[in-house]
Amino acid sequence: MAKTVKVAMVGSGGMAQAHLPGLKGMAGVEIVGFCDTVLERAQALADAHGGQAFKDPAKMLDATGADCCYVLLPPFAHGKAEFACLERGVPFFVEKPINNNWKQTCQIAEAVAAKGLITSAGYMNRYRKGIQTAKKLLAKDPAVFVQGGWIGGKPNPNPERPISVWWVQQAKSGGQFLEQVTHTVDLVRFLCGEATEVCAFAARGFNKGVKGYDIADANAVAIHFASGGVCNLHSCCASSAKGGVSLEVFATQVAFEFRGWDHACKIFRPGKDVEEIPGEGDIFKIEDEAFIKAVRAGNDKGILCSYADAARTLEISVAANVSAAKGKIVKIAGL
Repeated sequence: MAKTVKVAMVGSGGMAQAHLPGLKGMAGVEIVGFCDTVLERAQALADAHGGQAFKDPAKMLDATGADCCYVLLPPFAHGKAEFACLERGVPFFVEKPINNNWKQTCQIAEAVAAKGLITSAGYMNRYRKGIQTAKKLLAKDPAVFVQGGWIGGKPNPNPERPISVWWVQQAKSGGQFLEQVTHTVDLVRFLCGEATEVCAFAARGFNKGVKGYDIADANAVAIHFASGGVCNLHSCCASSAKGGVSLEVFATQVAFEFRGWDHACKIFRPGKDVEEIPGEGDIFKIEDEAFIKAVRAGNDKGILCSYADAARTLEISVAANVSAAKGKIVKIAGL
C-alpha cells in the first residue's frame, strides 16, 4: 500500500480552497494542518477538512509531522514559511508569484539547492496539453515573436476580500504585471527559453478614487531572449469594456494562440486546418498530483517547475518593475 502523505498548508485563503478538492480526492493523502496569521481562518478550514489550526508555520510542521507543505501566501508574506520548511527538510509547494523580494528569493533558492529539497511552484499552465504540444514543436522551430498578457477592469478593494486590498498596493503585490501576468511570463520562459534583457513602460493616473491604490494602471514590457527572439507582454487593470488573458507565439512554420484562464490552444500551420486543444478544467489537481507523487517517491521527476525555475520567472517581473521605474533597459543576471 502506498505511503500516506501528510499535507500541511500555510495560508487559508482562496488558493487553499483551490488546491483542497484535488488533494482530498487523492488516495493516500491526509490533510494534517492549516496555518494562518488569522487563526480563525485556519480553524475554519481545519473544521471543514480535518487537521489542526496554527498561527506559526514552524509549530505546525513540528506538531503535525507533515511530509510536505503548501505555501499559499501573498507575494509580501513569504520567507518565514519557506525557511521553516528548509530547517526541517520538508518539501514544499509554493504558489505564484513566489515572492516580491528578489534578495530573499535568492536566499531561499540557494538554501533549497544546498538541501537538495523537493519543491514545486504553482505555474500550473506548464502541465496543459496545449502548452506541452507547443513546447515540443518550438524545440524544432523556435519562437521569433511572442505577445500576450492580462487585461482587466478597475480594482475595487473590499475589506471582506483581503486580496483586493493588498493587490492594489505596490509594496505588497508588486503590481499587476508581477502578481497576475506572472503566469504569462512563466509560459514565455517555458516555451522560448531564458531572457537576457527587459524594457518596460508604465501608465499611471487613469484609475482614480481607489483606496490605497499605487500600482500602475498598465504596463508594456519588451523582452529579448537568448535565442534571439523577442516578446511584447502587457498588463492593464483599467479597462471596463473588454479584457481577458491571451498569449500568441509565432515561429517560422507554426503559430500558437492561447486564450482564457484555461489556455485553450489553437495551432496554425501553412496549408493545414487549425488544430484545437481544449484547456483542462482540473489543472490544480494535475499539478498537485505531480507534487504529491514526487514527495512519495522522494525525487522531483514529474514536477515541471521547481522553486529555482520559478525564481527565474520572478526575476523578469522584478526587472520589468525596475525598468519602468528607472526608464532603462535591465539585464537579466539569473540565479
